[in-house]
Amino acid sequence: MNAERIKIFAAKNGIFLALIVLVAVFSILRPNFFSFANGQSILLQAAELGLIAIPAAFLIMSGTIDLSVGSVASAAAITGGLTMSSTGSTLLGFLVAIGTGVLTGALNGFLVSYMGLNSFVVTLGALSVWGGFALLLSDGRTIPRAELPETFRAIGTMKIGPVPIQIVALVVVIALGWYVLNHTKFGKEVKAIGGNERAARLMGVNVKRSRFLLFVATGAFAALAGMFLSAKVQSANPNIGSGLELEALTVVLLGGIAFEGGVGRISGVVAGLLFFRVLRAGLVFMQASPFLQTILIGATLIVAVALDSSIQRMIRSSWAKLGKKAVREETPAATT
Repeated sequence: MNAERIKIFAAKNGIFLALIVLVAVFSILRPNFFSFANGQSILLQAAELGLIAIPAAFLIMSGTIDLSVGSVASAAAITGGLTMSSTGSTLLGFLVAIGTGVLTGALNGFLVSYMGLNSFVVTLGALSVWGGFALLLSDGRTIPRAELPETFRAIGTMKIGPVPIQIVALVVVIALGWYVLNHTKFGKEVKAIGGNERAARLMGVNVKRSRFLLFVATGAFAALAGMFLSAKVQSANPNIGSGLELEALTVVLLGGIAFEGGVGRISGVVAGLLFFRVLRAGLVFMQASPFLQTILIGATLIVAVALDSSIQRMIRSSWAKLGKKAVREETPAATT
């Protein structure tokens, strides 16, 4: 029984061990890799991706997926950037950008939740739609630094005490995600929907509404990530969110969120996020070719999907063995 429990523990917590090993390897190869400054830089690079990955994890736990988040981030950056360029108002720019994210998420959520369309197909199409919308609206041009308000540009370097505001936002979203998943009725409903949708309906869970709200939240946070990225690079680019959807999916799967839904922890997503960003930072430290980095990111996604499938099979097998052994131990010996 102990061996099976060890297998379950290892399967659920492998990403934490992998993260420690990865940091150790890069620290040995490059002694200055393990430093406070580099750690803060990694967290800063992880911030926007984390803002997308946390709500994306909820969606996948509910049995759905959103592949359009990168394009939504781009569209929000452009709508917000154009608004700020014409009005000079940072607040209005953020409101328009977040509104763009909410509307795109609501449309995706309506088509999937209330129209019954496949989430993979809908959001794959939306990936092109919103990416094209960003290019059309901006005429394919980047909104330069000079056209953006100074207050917005300041967000890119703003700190709360010694901590960059992007890292603060990431910590807040992680804490919020953890609380919602573990201490609210909605969090329990998300897992119930992904675990067994029919049973969740019979329990009185409003599956359509819950999934719709998850799509709206995912769109809103993707928009926020797009605006933070724009502030960081001091410009609004119609391709600024390109690739974020695959990176977020990789992070979520690395973090142990079951692709089939119903299983997952926020702590795992955080570990997956850090693993992914440490890997990229380490490759930069090793002066690896950008093309090699792209290959490794794709390979990491494939490995994450393969691990997800293997881990779920291992956990189910181990629990089954534990269950059978418990039944044998509790069943009294037959008497003659």
